[in-house]
Amino acid sequence: MITRKFLLAALLVPLGATLAVAPAASAAAPPAASVASASPGAVAFRSPEAALDRVARPLRTTEPRGNVADLRPFGTMVGDATVVGVGEATHSSHEFVTLKHRMLRYLVEEKGFRTFALEAAWSSGLRIDAYLTRGEGDLKQIMDEEFQGTYRWWNNAEYRDLLQWARSYNIRHPGDPVRFVGDDNGFAGPQLYDEVNTFAAASSPELAAQITELYQGLRPTTSAETYVNDYFAKPLAERKAIAERTGRAVELLEQHPGADPDAHAWAVQHAGAIHQMTTLYAFDWDDPRNIPGAMLYRDRVMADNIAWWQQRTGSKIMISAHNSHTALKTYAPASHPRVQGEFLRERLGTGYLSVGLTFNQGTFNAFDHDGAPQRFTAAPAAPGTAEHTLDKVRHRDYVVDLRTAPTAARAWLAEPHTIKNIGATYPGIADAPQIRLTQTHDVLIHLHQVRAAHMLD
Repeated sequence: MITRKFLLAALLVPLGATLAVAPAASAAAPPAASVASASPGAVAFRSPEAALDRVARPLRTTEPRGNVADLRPFGTMVGDATVVGVGEATHSSHEFVTLKHRMLRYLVEEKGFRTFALEAAWSSGLRIDAYLTRGEGDLKQIMDEEFQGTYRWWNNAEYRDLLQWARSYNIRHPGDPVRFVGDDNGFAGPQLYDEVNTFAAASSPELAAQITELYQGLRPTTSAETYVNDYFAKPLAERKAIAERTGRAVELLEQHPGADPDAHAWAVQHAGAIHQMTTLYAFDWDDPRNIPGAMLYRDRVMADNIAWWQQRTGSKIMISAHNSHTALKTYAPASHPRVQGEFLRERLGTGYLSVGLTFNQGTFNAFDHDGAPQRFTAAPAAPGTAEHTLDKVRHRDYVVDLRTAPTAARAWLAEPHTIKNIGATYPGIADAPQIRLTQTHDVLIHLHQVRAAHMLD
């Protein structure tokens, strides 16, 4: 039986800790791959790390300040991609966030990117976007209120620094701002209901009355964490009935375009975000057989929201999420049949670039099995794991294009290897899946060591 504690954690545990919990050590590491039988080009290198040495491009630093010239090879790898999904092997390590900050700076300043997308609620994105573009609200209050529950891992000093940089950039470039979007469906804040009701009221009294009735009792009046906990206290039949109501609201709005096509499009999207949350929570989470369907729905929604934002704004987007969401192929097919990156590749082709982030050792924040936030330590990568080989490359931190790696490296990259994959709760069922890197990501960034992110009160 799934407890609500693990259900809520599942919103950020990308690989199904709702189904079972087993120590990462239980996953056996495969033997080190041999390249002796690889194609003829492989004989030029005695090992995959020697092959990777030839093409790996060192990173000067993972910190966001200073010159970003060392990211130019990464810019070449990005090419003409319009959406770049940048992953992470843990949800709460300092270097993963600061490196994303640095990459965002480069993509904004050198490649014309103008949106940062985060694995957060659509309504949270609206509040943060208003702060970045118009200076509305207090950043600390916004982060405290929006990053609750399992989203609390985003309430750290590193993301605050990233958002402050974006706000500063926008002050200097008011006509060409960096924007923010939340692509997830774990919560639907009160602003969404207000926006939809405002549009309905301007459209017709009849539509306004219908929307008001359908949304009765749903607009949040408490904190996000309290709201979600209370929502899951409702019987499954009631949650399903609510999803039917919110779906009907979307249908009604689609049938009433009003006088302003742009306002109508946004109203439908906001109503859709409400429906995305109620639909996710209408799955029977007490039955493990329903988890794959729920996770499939969630990843499809995340891709849909990114695609909608890009089509509506025309903006190039950098996505920040877990490796298992930005990936081109699922890390855990039993619990997550298909993932956001796979959907985006189908929609955008090579316009979507998947970037995986790995690390050898270090510390990170996560919930323990009692739901308490803890700091954990990951030991140096064991022989036979992906990171053990990746860490033998001569650069401490580096980026490599998996699509153009030498033959010896490609032979190794195409074989399954155990890899660190740590979600919001630790340990979890899929902390150490076996994946084929060339099937999973286009580009890989490997860091020798990470430290836990600095959480804010």
